[in-house]
Amino acid sequence: MERLNQESVKRIDEIVARHKGEPGPAIVMLHEVQDALGYIPYEAMSAIAGATGTSVADIYGIVNFYAQFTTEPKGKHVVNVCLGTACYVKGAQHLIETARELTGAEINHTSKDGMFSLDATRCLGACGLAPVVVIDGEVIGSATIDKITQRINEIKASEQSSGAAIS
Repeated sequence: MERLNQESVKRIDEIVARHKGEPGPAIVMLHEVQDALGYIPYEAMSAIAGATGTSVADIYGIVNFYAQFTTEPKGKHVVNVCLGTACYVKGAQHLIETARELTGAEINHTSKDGMFSLDATRCLGACGLAPVVVIDGEVIGSATIDKITQRINEIKASEQSSGAAIS
C-alpha cells in the first residue's frame, strides 16, 4: 500500500474534524475526501471510521456499494464506456477492448503511467445514442472504434507536445 503525502493526510484530517459529531457524516466525509484527493485511500476510511464510531469494514462497504466512490486514483484522462444493454448490443464490448489497448489501462483501473483511467459503466443515460463513450466529459454518441481511436490519439499527441510521458 502506497503511503499518502502529508498534504493529503492533512486534508483528510480537516474534513473529518469538520464533520465529526454530525449525524450520518460518513457519506459527506467520503464525498469531500474524494473531491479533495480524487479517490478514497485506506487512511481516509480509517479516519472516518474512527470519527464516526464505526469499523473500517463498514466504511469500506459504503465505498464499494456506491459506484461514484473509488479507492484508486483516477488518471489525468478518464474514458467511460457504457456497457448497458443498448450500448452492449451495439458493440460496446469492442469499444472498451479498443480503449484498453490504446490507453494501456485495464478495465476499471488506471494506466501505469497515470495518464488514463478506463471505466466500464452500466448506463450513461443516453441510450438513444448507443453505443456511448465519454472521454474527459465529452460524450461520443454512436461511438465507433475509429471515433474513439481518433480522440484517444489526439489526447496522446497533445500530452506528448506538452512534454507529458505517454507510453
